[in-house]
Amino acid sequence: LLDILACPACHAPLDDRTGAETPELICTGESCGLAYPVRDDIPVLLVDEARRPA
Repeated sequence: LLDILACPACHAPLDDRTGAETPELICTGESCGLAYPVRDDIPVLLVDEARRPA
């Protein structure tokens, strides 16, 4: 499924970080970099729910 998911903001591929303490999918786009949360094994791909890069 990760192969077909893309960032809703810039359409770049997503990097899986679900093994971390706070599971999330990170946008690989250079100018974007949003982090989308994964809740109950379901990615929440809403720009309003995404965390901005630090």
